[in-house]
Amino acid sequence: MSTLSPLLEQFKVHLEGEKGASPHTVRNYLIDLKDYERYLVERMKLSLLAGTHAAIRGYLGTLAVDHAPTSRARRLASIKSFYKYLVRQKLLSASPAKLVKSPKLPKSLPKVLPVEEVFAILDMPDVDTVLGLRDKAILEMLYGGGLRISELCGLDLLGVDRSSRIVRVMGKGSKERLVPLNVKAIRALEAYLARRGELLAELREGQDPDALFLNFKGGRLTARSIARHLDAYVLKLALARKVSPHAMRHSFATHLLGGGADIRSIQELLGHASLSTTQKYTHVTFEQLQEVYDSAHPRA
Repeated sequence: MSTLSPLLEQFKVHLEGEKGASPHTVRNYLIDLKDYERYLVERMKLSLLAGTHAAIRGYLGTLAVDHAPTSRARRLASIKSFYKYLVRQKLLSASPAKLVKSPKLPKSLPKVLPVEEVFAILDMPDVDTVLGLRDKAILEMLYGGGLRISELCGLDLLGVDRSSRIVRVMGKGSKERLVPLNVKAIRALEAYLARRGELLAELREGQDPDALFLNFKGGRLTARSIARHLDAYVLKLALARKVSPHAMRHSFATHLLGGGADIRSIQELLGHASLSTTQKYTHVTFEQLQEVYDSAHPRA
């Protein structure tokens, strides 16, 4: 990332220190704010401190041409957070973004895979290779533990207790939690660990021997790489849907709920600070609704 202006540099330190934000979150905030700053300077001839309610609305208006509402809402959230920080630092008396309304977002349910499709994806990696064993373990842990992709990438060897089937996860806001894993996930992990050393056999720059999941050069695997591998497996299966690592997490929660788990237990497993965040998983599929209707309605 290119050089930041002093105010954005201060905000970066705040995000990394006081807020304990993940590198991914910090990067996204700064990308958004640098773009906003560019607009202020080049189009409005204003500094970040001189930003106004009208300038922010004008910036969001320029984004409306080729940015989805969700993308514009994220940009506004970054701007609001930045100005809120400046007010707390007494660099501004009030936030110019406070009364700017967020774009109306379409309400959508989490993308959830049928159980048989999840199982088909889990069986795709070639377990005769070390990279296939790694991918198998990754997929089993995404679905078996409901981990965020950033949490999985951040796992270290010492964070896994195979005998107790527990993994120590660093979640959002640097909040640590213990996540149980099922037997199949542990078996897949053990099979990968038996050959993981092959990825460190040749000494290369950038290796990370502490990381649980390694790329073919021995470095820590990235979220982008995992998403790319998952895309490849879904493409081979010819599934009629896009499957993201987060869809595996959604499926984990929804399948647990369908199996009888209570919502508060699912909240703990997912690492949600608020129960309202977890409640989006309480939807049921149309097939379930139809089944209930057919079995319960007198005229069905």
